[in-house]
Amino acid sequence: MSFQLCCVWDGGHCDHMENIYGYLMKYTNLVTGWQYRFFVLNNDAGLLEYFVNEQSRHLKPRGTLQLAGAVISPSDEDSHTFTVNAASGEQYKLRATDAKERQHWVSRLQICTQHHTEAIGKNNPPLKSRSFSLASQGSANSPGVQRRPSQNAVSFFNVGHHRLPTGKRVPIMQPDHLVDVREMMSQAEGQQRDLIRSIECLPASGHLTSLDQDLLMLKATSMATMNCLNDCFHILQLQHASQQKGSLPAGTTISWLEPKISLANHFKNGAAQNFPAEINKPASVREEQSIAEPCQLTREPEEINPDEELEDICDDKEDDLGAVEEQRSVILHLLSQLKLGMDLTRVVLPTFILEKRSLLEMYADFMSHPDLFVAITNGGSPEERMIRFVEYYLTSFHEGRKGAIAKKPYNPIIGETFHCSWRMPKSDVATDAGTNSSAHSPSEQVTLPKDPEGQAEPDYYTVKFVAEQVSHHPPVSGFYAECVERKMCVNAHVWTKSKFLGMSIGVTMVGEGVLHLLEHGEEYTFSLPCAYARSILTVPWVELGGKVNINCAKTGYSASINFHTKPFYGGKLHRVTGEVKQNMTNTVVCRVQGEWNSVLEFTYSNGETKYVDLTKLSVTRKRVRPLEKQGPFESRRLWQHVTESLRDGDIDKATEHKRALEERQRNEERLRAETETPWCTKYFLKDGDGWLYHKPLWKTVSAAQTQQTDSN
Repeated sequence: MSFQLCCVWDGGHCDHMENIYGYLMKYTNLVTGWQYRFFVLNNDAGLLEYFVNEQSRHLKPRGTLQLAGAVISPSDEDSHTFTVNAASGEQYKLRATDAKERQHWVSRLQICTQHHTEAIGKNNPPLKSRSFSLASQGSANSPGVQRRPSQNAVSFFNVGHHRLPTGKRVPIMQPDHLVDVREMMSQAEGQQRDLIRSIECLPASGHLTSLDQDLLMLKATSMATMNCLNDCFHILQLQHASQQKGSLPAGTTISWLEPKISLANHFKNGAAQNFPAEINKPASVREEQSIAEPCQLTREPEEINPDEELEDICDDKEDDLGAVEEQRSVILHLLSQLKLGMDLTRVVLPTFILEKRSLLEMYADFMSHPDLFVAITNGGSPEERMIRFVEYYLTSFHEGRKGAIAKKPYNPIIGETFHCSWRMPKSDVATDAGTNSSAHSPSEQVTLPKDPEGQAEPDYYTVKFVAEQVSHHPPVSGFYAECVERKMCVNAHVWTKSKFLGMSIGVTMVGEGVLHLLEHGEEYTFSLPCAYARSILTVPWVELGGKVNINCAKTGYSASINFHTKPFYGGKLHRVTGEVKQNMTNTVVCRVQGEWNSVLEFTYSNGETKYVDLTKLSVTRKRVRPLEKQGPFESRRLWQHVTESLRDGDIDKATEHKRALEERQRNEERLRAETETPWCTKYFLKDGDGWLYHKPLWKTVSAAQTQQTDSN
């Protein structure tokens, strides 16, 4: 859909200051998705406005963004998408019909933004009492600062430090002051780049080399310092914008900002670390390299018998920091090559930071409280079922992490699968206080096919789980779980997008899941939060962040959950808040707050309060087939030699096994490209932008209902 242009005379700059208007797609949320809206760029007022359609343009806009101080960023997702980040913190994610249209909108928005930002600066003259200087005014003998001559940061950056008089309030800086600061930071960034180049030009051997640990530390910390300064600069911009509108509300916390502009990827395809070739490789490595092509193996779905699975006795805790301490120079060398905002999908990370499990198995560990999962369908009302789902959802992340140290699961290779199941006594599953959980209306009574041996009904419920890596680039995993006895299942697909954020790594979980409660005919759509590995240079730790939504279209109940990252100043770790409401009446029926890895507090509309201590919740161990019964592409058998080497602390051997698997995957991918052979998945089928399990429970129940109808 093309956009229209209207040129407005503006002091002789008609070629640049254009009022443009037309249709763009606007992203609302995961449930609503993308919607066409009619946008108008009002250059005179410095506003970006949008309406439901062109016919409603004479009405009040549905939304308005002030462009002064905004950041306009083309997205790296595709050639059509871009974002408008206002100084107030509000963001519009927009999509044009093609790259040319996006470029036209972006350039006009940037011109308008610059014009109005500069106009504010002209209308607010600089404060004469405030001054900045790049000249060094600090003393080498300052208290608490001791440096060797070679480590004098002032000699590199020439940035002066100014001590403010005690008790005096720092005035809010105006835009022209921010421009001065931006110029200073640009100079400092240039000097930092010169420093990095000087270090990298040093010889690889001799008295002082480019791999000297002190120099590597200097490279990493100088880059982190510049990133921190950029974050602080954005905070000052937001503070100034709030000052224009009024003072910040009481209790406001200022959080670290993620990068708004994706920088060029200078590390396109991170090559694995080169290791000297060994003449006599272990037999396990030769086995990994000689496994037949996946397309030559059977890709037919395999029915896993839960009776063959045994209770898992594996308990790999990830609390050992020894390897991280010993390999610090490798971390520093890696960090010194990464760029802010870089996509880490193709970057090969060191082996010693890996968890001893695959990402597919980590998804299974989010199901470690199957009793709460099964109890969802026992809720006596739509309201209670939604609240139970929220309770299960929030308790799943704690057990999904193995220990407090942030380590990375193995990247699944394409075609990799993981199977497991859980068994829990029926008496352990909560039922509705006023409802018999087995009593349903006749229309809901569905008899599934019985075991051919006619065995008596067991006194436990079984939840079966299967996951498969369905795509390599981008890395997409599909997983599915079901409880046949309770006629409920969940299907999800997740694309993990990792980015380097300075001294942390951010992972966005793109995708969605759907929980099906077949006894009630209800579907609950949900998304997943982002994950962050913080303090990767010292003791890495994990926190979750972002807003997720849970929605049931049939009942009209929804939940909004916020995972709060730790604020820049003050605040608690791992905080989560949320609410459940009835959309038709906009009534909040439950509020939740607490920490996702500690204690959660649920407050209901009737005034009652419930506390859930996650550290005391019983964990049901999953059941897994022994290695000898697993297929060659099942996670534990596939990665067994890497896992064994990590348990033994043999990092070099683990790296060699890992490289063998990755080499085989690259060779297979190259062969498929040369022969134009598409990859065939085993358990999941492509469905639009998502992936569906090939034999979901709702198909089985539907077939059983049809069969009963025919027999009657």
